[in-house]
Amino acid sequence: MSYIRSAAFADSGYVVLDTYNQAADPEEWLDLTFVDWKSSGDTRFAPLASAFGQMECNGFWNHTPPRADKDGVWVQGNVERAPILKARAEEPGANVGRCRVIELQPNDYETAVYNLHQDDNNRLNPDGTGWIVRGFFNLSDDPDSVLILREDRFDPSTEVRIPLPAGSRLIVDTQRFWHAVWHTGPEPRYSLITSWTSGPELDEYIEKYNGKPQEANPPLDQKFVDDTQAEVNRRLAERAAVLSAKGKGKAEIDDED
Repeated sequence: MSYIRSAAFADSGYVVLDTYNQAADPEEWLDLTFVDWKSSGDTRFAPLASAFGQMECNGFWNHTPPRADKDGVWVQGNVERAPILKARAEEPGANVGRCRVIELQPNDYETAVYNLHQDDNNRLNPDGTGWIVRGFFNLSDDPDSVLILREDRFDPSTEVRIPLPAGSRLIVDTQRFWHAVWHTGPEPRYSLITSWTSGPELDEYIEKYNGKPQEANPPLDQKFVDDTQAEVNRRLAERAAVLSAKGKGKAEIDDED
């Protein structure tokens, strides 16, 4: 199928934009209504835009009628409390699908690698339209935490680790990457996540804020990485065996970080 894609993602699949001054914004996320919705870790979500403007986080394709992750309807009970977050989601001028704030409790590297998942952003996305990607704006200040991206779930050599200080802005093709956040804590991490449709508006936004891949990974001890991957492989094989014994297929994570 032929989709409109941003040239900025052709090689790297993601871009890091200039950091903005999050400290100048009020902590609007603390006033939002959160709902239980499990993703890659111990999470809750506060929906700002959903399929029909309801206080829920389900994929647009799980509604009647089912549709692509585009044309989200603002959830009035939350956007009234978070006008700046709404404005940040709208700033690129690209079509907004699902938009929500995630609350993630602290975890460890092994848990994050175990929870690596790909999103299904473009399910039901019509051929010839813009490819859907995800924007991540870190709201809390978590400079020692990282967003983990891998093109190969089981190959640590493909891993990119992007630090998450307050005001960091990333745009990721999360259907291309396996991804999860390693959040060192000690407090919950909060991030604004928005589905955007690729096109000239998003291209201009990326150019305006100097979007490009990061230059280098924060270092990790290679033995630590290898030992973690071996343990994750063991856990995944054990889970697959349990599911097989129950007559079930591969377990799928239903949402994104």
